Amino acid sequence: QVQLVESGGGLVQAGDSLRLSCAASGRTFSSYAVGWFRQAPGKEREFVAAITWGGGSTSYTDSVKGRFTISRDNAKNTAYLEMNTLKPEDTAVYYCAADHDFRVVTSTGSLLRHVEVWGQGTLVTVSS
Repeated sequence: QVQLVESGGGLVQAGDSLRLSCAASGRTFSSYAVGWFRQAPGKEREFVAAITWGGGSTSYTDSVKGRFTISRDNAKNTAYLEMNTLKPEDTAVYYCAADHDFRVVTSTGSLLRHVEVWGQGTLVTVSS
């Protein structure tokens, strides 16, 4: 099983950009689908974006379409979330998740308990 470590969070102003990274340990990262989730204070963890093991398919929640881009480099065991035109409502702790089933890393609510691996999260704060 892989382990995930997120980085790249920080404090930015509305309209700015950030790129989050999700670095994985282990040689089997390329067999996992990867998802990004976020959790704002007092709210449930929500799906943001996901990518299949080979990068051929992606999925996004409506609120980030056109602003966020998920990608991965299996040679570097790393997945990325490029976030542009950030808004205050994007403020949250962002988590990377990995699972062999793409449907799991695009799930929400109670289905998230099926995720195989979670990272520890990285905080993104967008000021207005």
